[in-house]
Amino acid sequence: MSVVKICGLKTPEAVQAACDPANAGGADMVGFVFFKKSPRNVQPPIANALAALVPPDVIKTALTVDATDDELAIITAGGNIDLLQLHGSETPERVAEVKARTGLPVMKALAIASPEDVADARAFEAVADRLLFDAKPPKDSGRPGGNAVAFDWGLLAGT
Repeated sequence: MSVVKICGLKTPEAVQAACDPANAGGADMVGFVFFKKSPRNVQPPIANALAALVPPDVIKTALTVDATDDELAIITAGGNIDLLQLHGSETPERVAEVKARTGLPVMKALAIASPEDVADARAFEAVADRLLFDAKPPKDSGRPGGNAVAFDWGLLAGT
């Protein structure tokens, strides 16, 4: 099963385009980035306003990177977020803690470059509602994902 998620939305026009069924059926999920080092970073009040424009059948995702409990509280305070995407170095224990604290489902993003990375991802199966496999970022990147880098999807064969 494929799920289409369009992330990094910052304008009402981008939200409308992402959710438009005329665009290949529209996205199943949209994402708002809460990471200051990202060019797609958005402030919580703006994300709340944008999330209000998303149709109810589209999952609204907050992408965070090693967010603190206080940061997560601010991000989720508007009640417009359906799913948290943890894209940092969160441990399985932290994923479970975030899920319990916020009451929201959690998608854990995992950096993949080798069979060992895929094996390590299994530790998150019991605590995350979804897993997102992303390419390991280049060593000089200040961002854990969204670097326009692909990984060998064949590594996921049989998982």
